[in-house]
Amino acid sequence: MKLLLISNSTNAGEEYLRYPLPAIQEFLQGVSEVVFVPYAAVTFSYAAYEKKVQDRLGEIGIRVRSVHRAKDPRKMIREAQAICVGGGNTFALTKKMQEQGLMKAILTKIKAGTPYVGWSAGSNVCCPTICTTNDMPIVEPASFKAIGAIPFQINPHYLDANPEGHAGETREQRILEYIEANPRRWVVGLREGCMLRYEEEKLELIGPRPMRIFRKGRPITEVQAGDDLSFLYNK
Repeated sequence: MKLLLISNSTNAGEEYLRYPLPAIQEFLQGVSEVVFVPYAAVTFSYAAYEKKVQDRLGEIGIRVRSVHRAKDPRKMIREAQAICVGGGNTFALTKKMQEQGLMKAILTKIKAGTPYVGWSAGSNVCCPTICTTNDMPIVEPASFKAIGAIPFQINPHYLDANPEGHAGETREQRILEYIEANPRRWVVGLREGCMLRYEEEKLELIGPRPMRIFRKGRPITEVQAGDDLSFLYNK
């Protein structure tokens, strides 16, 4: 499999998809066209999302074709050179992907070696479930099951901060609740500006910030770019 799982599309003060573009270009070397899944968009149209991604990927010579235009989205996935799944609301994305049978179609395709790029919600749906998303369940999918290309959970946009005067749960506390209920699952807190690349059976952290690691019964730890992450594939 070839996976590029990005925490966030946009760093503060930067243009959309600007910071991950060099990594995307390197990852998609030799690809001229991607099939894009825009279904995480809620407050703007799928066509607008397609254009937004096309405007950026066009800079590196890649054409973007959105599945929302296809009569048979699964066929479009089966014929894709590469697949991109954008961020937004994870529940909206999951519901539509389940309705169109895209979870299984994408898993089959990426297991055959087709490159997959996801950011935010697009990274969430590569996990076994969407249970470590930060999003509100604005719609109800058939289940929380996702593509399952990786055996661990990602929490994108991971934050350490607890704002002054805020008495609610921190991100860490919410993840600790998840691993209490799911003790066999690893969870990684992927901070903004960072991404995970999986290729040639090697998982690599890319970015300037460490990644936070959670597992029931183990101390919370952090890993840096270049560290061995093979343990995330051990149950």
